[in-house]
Order: sequence, then structure tokens, then C-alpha cells
Amino acid sequence: MEIRQLRQDDFEARMELSSYAFQYKPTSEQLAALRAGFKAEREWGIFEDGTLKAKLGIIPLEIYLHGEKVKMGGIASVASWPEERRKGHVAKLLTHALEQMKQDGQAVSLLAPFSFNFYRKFGWEMFSDQRVYKIAVDQLPARTATEGQVRRHAPAEAIAQMQEVYEAYAPSYNGMVVRHNDWWQKSVLRNPCYAALYYRPNGKPGGYLLYSIEQQVLTVKEMIYLDETARKGLWTFIANHDSMIKQVVAKGPADDWLPLQLADPRIGHEIMPYFMARIVDLPAFVAQYRFQAGGEAVRLRLQVEDIYAPWNDGEWILSVSAEGEGALAKAGAAPDHEPVIRCTIQILSAMMIGYQRPDKLWRGERFAAAEHDVERLERLLPQRQTYLLDYF
Repeated sequence: MEIRQLRQDDFEARMELSSYAFQYKPTSEQLAALRAGFKAEREWGIFEDGTLKAKLGIIPLEIYLHGEKVKMGGIASVASWPEERRKGHVAKLLTHALEQMKQDGQAVSLLAPFSFNFYRKFGWEMFSDQRVYKIAVDQLPARTATEGQVRRHAPAEAIAQMQEVYEAYAPSYNGMVVRHNDWWQKSVLRNPCYAALYYRPNGKPGGYLLYSIEQQVLTVKEMIYLDETARKGLWTFIANHDSMIKQVVAKGPADDWLPLQLADPRIGHEIMPYFMARIVDLPAFVAQYRFQAGGEAVRLRLQVEDIYAPWNDGEWILSVSAEGEGALAKAGAAPDHEPVIRCTIQILSAMMIGYQRPDKLWRGERFAAAEHDVERLERLLPQRQTYLLDYF
């Protein structure tokens, strides 16, 4: 058995496995585009006698975390042939991916799970939910006359304006991808859609909408607005489709408050778990992390369990300066009077990335600590909602 990066001449074997595992058959034009965009160095496979048995990809990206950009490895395209499953191939690939991401300076990793329970075993944990709305036309937000205007564009021709809005919005959430032009073209706009932008009276974009219309359903792929006027303008634009559609399907972050803005809030409304996250390299992650400045230095002892990334496993001393700068050092023997916060890498990831607060997880018996240390941890970790618009 051999684990190695894919090569250009592995493209056919890779596509055969992907097409089977993800149940799609690309057209000849799509296949040519996939071949042209194939980045073999981003994918790893397990081979036996030269035959590809399982594979995964690592997409090098950055995400926003408490307003700062952090390198992230996105795990994608995990697949194995059915006759090769339950042989430990994916476990070996994920372990190798963690080593590779650490080597490449990617201190955190995100993935879209086929099974949350499966990836929890390897240290990933839920980090982002989405609110999904299904709204009948007669329940849409009321049309409102606003300053400025909404204009439709060909999506590929409006990337610069949408990026301006996105860059103003994304840092306010933990987990949003740092987008560049190539990502817009090859990922965000990968599937056909329409684009509409709200422009303020001064001509500056204040919001945008990516959407599709099919079988009298308008599906919002992305809606971002920077102020209330932009929100009203975009929803009025959607409502003006009332002669064409019967329903709108939209999504938003977990802290979205659309139902409170509706005259009739009894709409279809689900909160759906979306992506998972994991700290890959704990010392490097802590060094980049923006702790809450408390005016005095804080020291905590952590005992972290991480069997698939053993460099994170063990006892650590977390030191946070009065200004909120953190450092992690391997701990010696704990004095009898020094309590320890004991947790898995999954729970630590959920707390530090912002999906759940320490006090809630502690009261739910997800980790062990003295109550006063939980209170100290609460004060150290800043609060910011998690959210992710992208998929990979």
C-alpha cells in the first residue's frame, strides 16, 4: 500500500472513482473543464499495485477568525470504492492529511461531512449551522421604497462589486472563506445563477443577491447586505417576482432574525447543521488566536485528547497576556493545587472557533474542569457567530 500525491496521469482513475462515489456523469465538455482545472498536487490517494483505492483533496484556503485571516485546509472529495471500505483507507488518508496540513501551516481544517459521527472520530466537530427558510409569496417581507436601486448583472461581470460587499461582511463571522477572483469564478459561480446588486445613492454597492428560478421557486444562493436599506431593497426586488413564483427558498446565519421582520412568521424554517471544523496544529492556532484582552495575564492548564494528531495530545500551559496574545507550552507535572481543563480536540475546536460557549459545553458535561476555570475560559474566548456560505 502506498499513500502519495496524485499525478496528472491519475486523472482518469480519480474521475472514475469520483463519478461512482458521488453519482454523477460529467459531459464531455465538463470533463474537459475538470481536466484543465485538475490540481493533482492538492489530492492524495491510497494505491495498491498501482490501483487507486481511495482519495481525498486538501484545498488551501484562508478563513476569517475573530476578524483575522487564518490558513485553512479544506478537506474535500473523500471517496473510496465500496469493496475497499472498512479497511482503514480513509482513516490513513485523514491522518496523512492532518500531517500535511500541519506541514503547510494550515492550523485549522473545515469539511462538509457525509456523516457527522464518522468525522467526529477523527477530531472534527460541528462549527456552523444555517437557517433555511421556505416562504410563500404572500408571506414575503413587505415591499419598501428605498433610496438607491437594485440592478441585475451577469454574475461573472459583477465579481468586483460583489467582492467589495463580501469583504465588508465576511470578517464579522468566524469561518467565512477569504475569497479571491479565482474562487468566485470556479466555486461560487460554478453553477448557473442570476445576480442582482443593491447600489446606494452614491453608486457604491451595499448588498448583493445570487439566485436561481426554476419551477416557480426562487432559490437564494447568497444574500448579503451591509445595512437595513440594502436588506429592504433586495427583499423588495425578490417580492417583485410575485407573478413568476410561488415560493422563495433562502438561507442565513444562525443569528439571522428574518422571522421577526415578517408580518406572518409562520414560514417553513429549519436550522440545519452544515460544516465541521478542527484545530490541526494547536500551538500554531493559539499563537494566531485573538483572545479577549482582560487587562491581566492569565494562565490555564489544558489536557487535550487528540489521537489522530498526536502533536496536540497531552498537557499544555496556556498563557494569555493582558493584551490577549496567547502562547502554548508543554506542561510539566501538575502541582496538586493546579486544576486541569480536560477536553477532546473536538470540544476545544468548538469553543475556540466560536460554535459553542465553554459554560454551555461544561454544563452539558462535554469536558471536565473546575467551575472557576470555566469562568476564566469564558472571559478569555471572544464571542462571534460562526457562519459559512461556501461549499467544497
